Amino acid sequence: MISVPTVRWESNMSKIVRVGVTFPPELLRELDETVEEMGYESRSKAIQDAVTSFITEQRLLHKQTGKKAGVLVMVYDHEIKGLEDDLIETQHHHREVVNSVLHVHLSDKECLEAVAVKGDAEDIRELAQELATRKGVKQLRSIIITP
Repeated sequence: MISVPTVRWESNMSKIVRVGVTFPPELLRELDETVEEMGYESRSKAIQDAVTSFITEQRLLHKQTGKKAGVLVMVYDHEIKGLEDDLIETQHHHREVVNSVLHVHLSDKECLEAVAVKGDAEDIRELAQELATRKGVKQLRSIIITP
């Protein structure tokens, strides 16, 4: 859930917008532990850094052009009905860039897949976006290089 933004002015006159975000309890607990371990001044600062990192990664992926190679690594909940079939179908649909897939059982509920890719950057980007936005995919990271 994202709430209606509230605007507040900091003493240095930089504009701050307050938003509400929902978290599963376990994720929030892990965030708070990480904030404490790393010595962040606040949960907000840690979330700002995480969002900045996400935006940077996405922008870098979107700027890639030409022939590329790399690995898409995702963690997903295999108990989500139909997700595994959907992921396989998506990978088959993008068979021109998917070279190999490594599947690892992380727990009774979670799996990791490393998808080796090679081909046009735009096709790799499309595959990454399709996989990352599936319900049940918890995270996807991409490592893309120029061969």
